[in-house]
Amino acid sequence: MEALKQTLKIPKDHELKIKIPLNIPENETVEVILIIENRQAKFKHKINEMKKAVNDERFMEDLREVSKDFEAVDSEGW
Repeated sequence: MEALKQTLKIPKDHELKIKIPLNIPENETVEVILIIENRQAKFKHKINEMKKAVNDERFMEDLREVSKDFEAVDSEGW
């Protein structure tokens, strides 16, 4: 068994063309699985997690430490 992954955007006509590698022989049986990812919901979830981070003391302490580490670099002129 060989697994291949292609990420495609849905065109206006809602038809996808799948590119099969040349090393796969003609008339070979293949199984195609279509996975639709709700990116908008995923994005909203990430934003909500980021909003929670400002109330996480450990995260904020890490952020302060990283900022402190880069103070010298930030003050240097390019």
